[in-house]
Amino acid sequence: MLELRPNCECCDKDLPPEATDALICTFECTFCADCVENVLDGVCPNCGGNFSTRPIRPAAKLEKYPASTKRVLKAEGCGPRKAA
Repeated sequence: MLELRPNCECCDKDLPPEATDALICTFECTFCADCVENVLDGVCPNCGGNFSTRPIRPAAKLEKYPASTKRVLKAEGCGPRKAA
């Protein structure tokens, strides 16, 4: 079951289950579209993977399978991505 995390790991913006600007990598790292585009250059700082739009779980399924309430935030921040 996909973990729907409640916030951007970079800027801590709220990303409720219905958010259309939530992006995830294959490890379910969750970031807002603004941070992915303007800070991370489309690359996950945790795993180096790319991002996809996070699916929206139907409301009826949210009742049985609720979104996570655990906030994940990068302690060291998400400064501009360094060139490889």
